[in-house]
Amino acid sequence: MRYVLAVAETNSFTRAAERCLVVQSALSHQIARLERELGARLFERTSRRVRLTPAGAAFLPAARQCLDAAERAAAEVAAAVGEVRGRLAVGLIPTVAAVDIPEALREFRTRYPHVRISLRVGASEELVERVVQGALDVAFLGLPVTARPRGVAAHELARDRLVAVVARDHPLAGAPTVDLRMLSAEVFVDLPAGTAGRLQSDQAFAAAGLDRDVAFEVTSADYIARLVRPGLAVAMLPSAYAPQLEGVVTIEVADAPARVEYVIWSRSRPPAATAFLDVLGIPAQDRDDS
Repeated sequence: MRYVLAVAETNSFTRAAERCLVVQSALSHQIARLERELGARLFERTSRRVRLTPAGAAFLPAARQCLDAAERAAAEVAAAVGEVRGRLAVGLIPTVAAVDIPEALREFRTRYPHVRISLRVGASEELVERVVQGALDVAFLGLPVTARPRGVAAHELARDRLVAVVARDHPLAGAPTVDLRMLSAEVFVDLPAGTAGRLQSDQAFAAAGLDRDVAFEVTSADYIARLVRPGLAVAMLPSAYAPQLEGVVTIEVADAPARVEYVIWSRSRPPAATAFLDVLGIPAQDRDDS
């Protein structure tokens, strides 16, 4: 099953063999043997490409679940004898600011060097879904104050307000503060409509009875600054995150919307996730009562 996943992810028997640290002939032989056992071909092979058959696509989700279960079983055994091993899958939004993620991971790796860590950056609603599905163990979100993560255990990390972000030569750049009415006359760059990161701003303008022109939609907060810098648009971003951006000016917004940063985790968390929550300093009662 590991070999099948590797081929599916690399679209190559050669690269899959390199990833799995085996010779290609051994990998091919094992996959062919599995196909005979299943009575169906999992891959279409040509001289130019390798791709999943419908049977292979059907096999893949169950194979991932089996491998995840095997890894979790091994991790539980290790935890029972006082070791933390296995995998830790962490998700985060690009603008997370309440926790120094690299520093937290450095401390975690120092304590638990045998845990393999994977990071996924995405939108808050996507990360919640992946924690619910078990694809992520822990995730860091930013949500409007009107929303709360559902279907997962959660701990509030911090609350923050949005600030305006403009080009250095923008007419508003020298203003000590602005308000939503002033900003509503500007062209905006923002995250895609419907995402949690966009919703907090949309709700604030709607509540004030104001419309705004979001001419640019991007999926990366870092790229927002690249459009603000030359004066193409203005933006609103969390005040704790905005100082990381270069070449732009941030301005306080008098009636700015707020957001809440959360750390969330699956209620059936593996030992590595429990250890990571401990590194983060999440109180034990919060972990037990969620």
